[in-house]
Amino acid sequence: MLKLLKYLRPYRKQLILVFALLLVQAVSNLYLPDLNADIINNGIARGDTDYILRTGGFMLLVTFLLAACSIVSVYWGSRTAMSFGRDLRSEIFRKVQSFSQAEVDRFGTPSLITRNTNDVQQVQMVVLMGLNMMISAPVMCIGGIIMALRQDVPLSASIIIIVPIMGAIIGVVMREALPLFRSMQIKIDRLNQVVREKLSGIRVIKAFVKTDYEAHRFDEANLDLTSTALRINRLVALTMPLLMLILNISLITITWFGAHRIDSGAMPIGNLTAFIAYVMQILMSVMMAVMMFVMIPRASASAERIQEVLQT
Repeated sequence: MLKLLKYLRPYRKQLILVFALLLVQAVSNLYLPDLNADIINNGIARGDTDYILRTGGFMLLVTFLLAACSIVSVYWGSRTAMSFGRDLRSEIFRKVQSFSQAEVDRFGTPSLITRNTNDVQQVQMVVLMGLNMMISAPVMCIGGIIMALRQDVPLSASIIIIVPIMGAIIGVVMREALPLFRSMQIKIDRLNQVVREKLSGIRVIKAFVKTDYEAHRFDEANLDLTSTALRINRLVALTMPLLMLILNISLITITWFGAHRIDSGAMPIGNLTAFIAYVMQILMSVMMAVMMFVMIPRASASAERIQEVLQT
């Protein structure tokens, strides 16, 4: 799949802009819980209204900056990903135009259609997700861990347990999903082939009274594709509830231990609220990575099929 990223080279300026905006967005996200903790510890706890208004106003400015960066980065990220898909489709089309009849027959017309439409779309969506998450997810994860350590070191031990468990779940999903996605693309080709043969030979089919036979062929190909798609969707559908379960158990545990530390005077209440916010950001960044990793197996299979055409 990495070989296809060369088609992003004409959009270096847009990529730099998107990455810079995402970096500012991630840093702003990390700064907000710290400001909130300051308001609780230094404003609400002491009854200092001026400090609350001053820090609250600064929080609003950071929020507006965050929103502006988010809007612009999504716009340019989407534009770049769509342009990448357009260029890739054009390159595949030009390559197929130069094929001999033997090369066309080797791939098959239905497969070539799928590779230039569905396969390109899968790769394009991963590029779009990557442009929106490539910077923000790791920065929020690493930055969230650092900021959580600043709030309270003993409570941060929970992060050491949570993140590896979530990583293990992602690894299992990827290992199981990749072969299924490859199989699914082949079955899409098969379904396209059956439909194309039926449409192109409809007069012959009716002349030889083969309508029922062709309907049976379509049902077989359709059911085969459906069963594979259901297996993939069940696997992916199981992932998010498991991660949400881990997230909620983690928050309950952190709140319980944090309450004891506040009660003993070892931790201000504002630090606990900030710590919970940082844990949420860490886990949300992991979930963003999960969304990306769930799409990668199918996109990798599609990228391999596209490369087969381009390297012929």
